[in-house]
Amino acid sequence: MSANIVQTYRAFAYNNAWSNHRLLTACQNLSQAEFEAERTGFFPSLKETLIHILVIDQFYVDALEGGWLGPRAWENPVPCPTVVDLSREQSAVDRRLIKLCESLTADSLEETVQVNRDTRVQTERRDRLLMHLFQHQIHHRGQAHCMLAETAIAPPQLDEFFAKDEAGLRAQEFSELGWTEETVWKA
Repeated sequence: MSANIVQTYRAFAYNNAWSNHRLLTACQNLSQAEFEAERTGFFPSLKETLIHILVIDQFYVDALEGGWLGPRAWENPVPCPTVVDLSREQSAVDRRLIKLCESLTADSLEETVQVNRDTRVQTERRDRLLMHLFQHQIHHRGQAHCMLAETAIAPPQLDEFFAKDEAGLRAQEFSELGWTEETVWKA
């Protein structure tokens, strides 16, 4: 089945939420000390890396929704002290991103979005801002994935969204998220 550009952005939003769900579910098997332990990465721990993903998601999703949150997004350096807190908040922003992508049209992808940078306002096309956000998420989730590999918890597979679901694992996890294949692909 070929997808149009709008469906592609929707699929990215669903894949993003699923990847976050898988990664944060795995992290829930860590102790708080393991979650906070210093590790090699751009941010020095799983906790700080995953909080960075959350905060930047909140920053950009707010802008994409027409909000003016801006740098207030990172005023609290530890908005979620535990994996459970982080999972809840990440799931909420992931649902907002899905809703936003569900409402996209080919024309709305070309509209501009204003991003409050505090000292200036960035104006960016919606499609380009979404691609930046998805790339940012993938980049830092990859770092968190490597950090998780340094623990006794096996990092989950994050790149099989388009693969055949022979074991039914995707269907089970989609069910946990309240989706089906038809939800994602509008089949």
